Amino acid sequence: MSDTNSIIGRLGALFVESLHIEAPPADTDLFETGILDSLQLVELLLQLEQRFGFRIKIDDIDLEDLRTLARIARLVAARTAAAGSQVTPLAGRAEANRASTIGSTRDSVSDEPVLRSGSVR
Repeated sequence: MSDTNSIIGRLGALFVESLHIEAPPADTDLFETGILDSLQLVELLLQLEQRFGFRIKIDDIDLEDLRTLARIARLVAARTAAAGSQVTPLAGRAEANRASTIGSTRDSVSDEPVLRSGSVR
């Protein structure tokens, strides 16, 4: 359980640093209270992947797992245990990952060429 408490602490830091939201109590429903909107939810998913080192497939997303910090911590603990990795601080990794993917196809919405001003298609 202390591992879950550690993860909740890291999630609190994530909320403050990345979502610019004061971390709510661990059992507060993030959706019912309006703490998270849809854009913040997407940012939360991205931050979970970057900070805890696991991927979340769109088909695997269950909003019930994301309702509270306690539930998110259990999800993170299960995902990191399943991947055989430890939950350790990834200082600077999120920034490095973001910098290394800028301009990559990961940031693209589609594979369509980008139109520049003055281009004709």
